[in-house]
Amino acid sequence: MNPPSDFHARKAARLAQLRLDAADFEEKFSRSSGPGGQHVNKVSTAVQLRHVPTGVAVTVQDTRSQSMNRQLAWERLLDTIERTRREERAARRAEIEKKRRQNSKRPRGVQRRILDDKKRHSQVKKLRSKDW
Repeated sequence: MNPPSDFHARKAARLAQLRLDAADFEEKFSRSSGPGGQHVNKVSTAVQLRHVPTGVAVTVQDTRSQSMNRQLAWERLLDTIERTRREERAARRAEIEKKRRQNSKRPRGVQRRILDDKKRHSQVKKLRSKDW
């Protein structure tokens, strides 16, 4: 397990990198379930962390330690926020690229090929209609 000061430094660095404010997060602690025996039943080790502006939330009850669950919750939530931002940027970029392709003219060679195919298809249809 990493020292707490190391975790706080990493958390602050990631918050700064993502331009997020620590006050925008809401932390709740509750009793977790599953393995861990009496310790888990008596101590609030489960951590629910929520980013209020986006509504993204994670709940972690992987370990018996509240501090370890807290670290995992922060890491998972920041990973999720980073992933969604990256996906939004990629979608925006794809939309711009799609519009650029739609608005661009076809190259001359492609236009000529399309017209040749149309002429060929037209000839085939004309031959079909003639009575032999």
